[in-house]
Parts: sequence; structure tokens; C-alpha cells
Amino acid sequence: MKRVLIIDDDMDMCQLLSHFLRRKGFETDTAHTGTKGLAKFVESKFDVVLCDFRLGDMDGRKVLLKIKEINPEAIVIIITGYSDVKMAVEVIRHGAFDYITKPLIPEEVINVIMKGLDESSSPTANNNNNGSNGSNTFDNNSPSEKYAVKSNEEFLTGVSQKAVELFKQVELVAPTNYSIILYGESGTGKEVMAKAIHQASNRSTKPFIAVDCGVLSRELAASELFGHVKGSFTGALGDKEGIFEVADGGTLFLDEVANLPLDVQTTLLRVIQERKFKRVGSNKDISTDTRVIVASNENLQDAYRKGRFREDLFHRFNEFSISIPPLRERKEDIELFSNFFLKKVCQELDKKLDGFDDEVMQLFLNYDWPGNLREFRNVIRRAGLLSSAGKISVNALPWEIIGNITKPLADSSQQGGQGFQTINKQPITDLKDAASQAEYETIMNVLKQVKFNKTKAAEVLKIDRKTLYNKIRHYEELNNIRE
Repeated sequence: MKRVLIIDDDMDMCQLLSHFLRRKGFETDTAHTGTKGLAKFVESKFDVVLCDFRLGDMDGRKVLLKIKEINPEAIVIIITGYSDVKMAVEVIRHGAFDYITKPLIPEEVINVIMKGLDESSSPTANNNNNGSNGSNTFDNNSPSEKYAVKSNEEFLTGVSQKAVELFKQVELVAPTNYSIILYGESGTGKEVMAKAIHQASNRSTKPFIAVDCGVLSRELAASELFGHVKGSFTGALGDKEGIFEVADGGTLFLDEVANLPLDVQTTLLRVIQERKFKRVGSNKDISTDTRVIVASNENLQDAYRKGRFREDLFHRFNEFSISIPPLRERKEDIELFSNFFLKKVCQELDKKLDGFDDEVMQLFLNYDWPGNLREFRNVIRRAGLLSSAGKISVNALPWEIIGNITKPLADSSQQGGQGFQTINKQPITDLKDAASQAEYETIMNVLKQVKFNKTKAAEVLKIDRKTLYNKIRHYEELNNIRE
């Protein structure tokens, strides 16, 4: 008979858990302080420890660490309240098998206990137990296997420390129904991350729908999200389902959520609170069971302080938040992502390419990737298109990356044709050529200052983005470099 130690300063909770587990065939013992719980753990053998995070004399993290010192193989499950979920990430890093949240659901308690016992008795348990969650696939044991492409081949986890921490949080929150805010720079893969959370949840067989709130017009945003009935506004020629109806049972990802009009935010708040909404022009309530994940480039706390976002809606969304690191902070993942994207390009173009020259990989590592994974993927797609066979060389890379190894334009004629050359290889003899070269140098210098962020460069140069793109294209053609 398996033995479970319950450590909780709530005597009623201890009694209820003990009674329930005994009916399920477990032998139990209880302790109401961390000190007494540790003493009982030392005195007697237990297969599982259920420990509340908040105890009178110490927190669950300290209890966990001391138990792991006594027996590194112990299965410790942390009981936590809603406000302590972020702390649960930390205790799992310190060796907790899993956590369960209050109010406790009996079936969940049993499922987690049985999962821990099953994994601890499996042949690979001792190999996989490295002081982290036994159910956690994001450990450090075999990077080439543990961080392989997911079965749907849509995303890659990575091997850097930041990637490991990121996906531990994903694994932690995915099975819950919590609303989530994803923060990250443009191109870091917020939609891909939202889909990864969806696929790791019990909603994975239901729809995943992504909406860019930045492109929803003020007039039609409510209709797109909640639907409308015929005649509710000009152009409403028939009834229409909203996105919340289509996503029922699944996950709805709202990108750039701060762009939603305030009146739509008010309706959205009701949907999150009551799980009900009305189509535009209708008085009939429609129920929905949709998990909402939102994303924003800006901090939503700053947005509500500026009056652009409802504070109460922010708190509804902020049950859990995840920050996705930019690519420049996870350089250890560069080689992995380059091969991942190249494999997909070879499939797309029906080509066989053998990887990258060493110089190319060094350029990838040196570059700051202001466009993050989106930019990286596009660079690989372009390089794959320009390469016919063998390894991808520097000549297949775009100018902003090659620019990292070029000298200023005035000296580039000494580079033997590598990288950027002068616009006119002959000595400059007229003002038009001199003006063109000066303009080119100015554009390149500004681009380097802003790390090749074209939007910022256009602002500094006081021209619009379209003009900047046209000038870049013009000078690339002069330099025999195709974009």
C-alpha cells in the first residue's frame, strides 16, 4: 500500500484529503507545520508528499528542498492557491514533481499522484530524474532529443537556458484554463507560442483561432469577435457567427489586444467574467467555453495607466504571463533554428541543401536579429531560394547581415568585390554620383545605428518606410545584390 504524507496548516484540508485518499487505497499521515512534516518524513517512509506552499512556520519551497536533501527521489507535489502559481514555476525548478491548485479537485489529486508513482517506477525514471518535474520533458539530459522538433513540426523549443525556462512555464500553465498574456518583441513567435500552449492543453482537439486586433476596424471589431444578426447595422445582410462562437471549446489568441476599442473591451470583459456574450443587435445570450490568450508588444499595465486599456480587463487576462525572449538573447539556439528553417525550405522548394558555410553561421551569431524569428525564417527562405546546391554561402545572405562585416562605403572598394562596393567603381566626377554615394552612406550608417530596424531608420531619416525600401532596393541593384 502506497503511503502519502500531507503537510498543510489547514486541519480541515488535511482531514478531507486523508479521508479521500484512504478510500482510494492509500495509507496517509498528516502534519500541520513544515517542521513536523519533515520530522515525520525522516521517521517513516512515504511514497508521495503533498505539501501546501504556504505554511505557518516555513514555505513549501523550504520543505521541498529539505525533503530532496533527505531523499532526492521523493515525489513532492505542491498545493498552491491562485496567487502563488508563478511561485509554482520556481518550486518545479527546485525538484517538485508537479503542483495542484486550490480549490482541490479530487480526481486531479489522484491523477497527479498516480502519474508521479507511474513515472518513478518506470525503467527510465532514475535517468530522467534530475531534480526537476518528473513529467517535465524540458530537462537538460539530451538536448538533441529533448529539444527536437515537435511532432507537428510547427515549432522548436530550443536548447538555451532561456528557452528551457520558457517552455517549463508553457508546460506548467498549458493544462490549466488560465487566461495568459504573452509579451515579446515583434517576430518572437507569440502566435506560435499560443498554439503550442493550445496543443499541450486538453483543448487540443478543439479550434485554435488567431486574430490580429491591430487590423480590426473600430466599426467591425465587435461583429468579428461576437457576431451579428441581420439588419443590426448597414451591410449586415445576414446573421453571422463571431469568432468566440467558432472557437467554442478551444483557444482564442488575440494579438495586439491593446488596439481593441474601449467599448469592445467592455464587452470582452463580460465574456471573460460570465462566459456569455450577445451578437451585435441581439438580446440573446450565447454561452462560450473559450480560453483566451492575448499578446502585446507594449506592457498592458502602461496601456491602462495611459487610459488605452481597461484595468479590470488587464487583471482578468493576467492570470498568468509569459515573456518570450528575443533571439539575440538566446544565441545558443541559432544553429538549431537555422537547420530547422532550412529543412522546411528544402521541403517547400524541393531542394537538397547541405547546411551553411562556417562564415554564414558566424554572421548569424554576430547579428542582432531585430526582426527575431520571423526575420530569421525569411533570411533562410531567401538564402534557400538563391542557392542551387551544396552549402549556403555568404553571397546568398541579404545586405543587412552582410553589412555586419563590411567596411564603410568609402573603403569598400578595397574588399575585392566582397560585400558592399562603391556605387560607381570609377572615380566620382560629378555631383550626382557624389550625392548618391553620400545618401547611401547616410542610410547605411543610420541602419547600423538602429540595428537595421527599418521603421526606426525611416523615422530618423525623416522619410516614410516605402521611400526607404525603394532607396535600399535601388542601391542594391547598383551593387549587384538582389534582395
